[in-house]
Amino acid sequence: MDDGLLWIRLNRPDQLNAFDEAMGDDLEAAFRAADVDDAVRAVLVTGEGRAFCAGADLTRSGNVFALDETARPDLDMLQTKFEDPYVVGSIRDKGGRVALAIDACRKPVVAAINGVAVGVGATMILAMDFRLASAEARFGYVFSRLGVVPEACSTWFLPRIVGHQKALEWCLTGEVFGAEEALQAGLVRSVHAPGDLIVAAEAFARSLFTGKSPAAVSLTRQMLRRNAHGGGPREAHLIESLAMFEMSLTDGREGVAAFLEKRTPAFEHKASDIPTSLGVLFSPTHSPTD
Repeated sequence: MDDGLLWIRLNRPDQLNAFDEAMGDDLEAAFRAADVDDAVRAVLVTGEGRAFCAGADLTRSGNVFALDETARPDLDMLQTKFEDPYVVGSIRDKGGRVALAIDACRKPVVAAINGVAVGVGATMILAMDFRLASAEARFGYVFSRLGVVPEACSTWFLPRIVGHQKALEWCLTGEVFGAEEALQAGLVRSVHAPGDLIVAAEAFARSLFTGKSPAAVSLTRQMLRRNAHGGGPREAHLIESLAMFEMSLTDGREGVAAFLEKRTPAFEHKASDIPTSLGVLFSPTHSPTD
């Protein structure tokens, strides 16, 4: 970690950072740890070498997705045994576990997509808050070409980012496309020269927390994620009322005083200080029983 910014680097460059069980477990653990670590203010994810992530590692023997082929799961099993170790390790989609950990993280997450991002490399980034790409980046939702289907919660996230029609087109054709098409569709925030990407991504990630209230940033992130797809304006108003009430007693009081006194605010309210009355904001976007 570097002064509030947690760097996560996918580090299998000789395999183009192909996603395997160990990478999935490490990513899930890293985001869960970042969620509860007040020293972490934002997370920046990139790939080592010339790729971001070239999808799942298809060289594994047996079931390449590390699933138990003897099982016969159904929705009831997944709902009632969602956290059962066997179901977690042998039934549930590995990329989806990572996506849910990203979604639940209290800290902003930025992806610096430095090269090819296909398969799970293109779906795991959807749960992140911002995506910046190298001009050399390539994206592909190539699942239909392999006889499988999109994962990592992407059928929930992708249409909300680029719209239903574009999401369907990309997933059904399985075509690989470039950074400019990704930019035009809204998949990425910005495109940068390869040598400028990391500098730009770091500067942007730091702008999300420098001089900001950690608790306000955390609450704002979760409100925008939840309320945009929740029960409508009235439900958003209820959550906003609770959040505004909480912050007016803590960092809001300090922020207003600093503004009036023309000084830099000294925010003390941490992301972990969020009260239980707002705990609904930090549950998964869709709970297992939805």
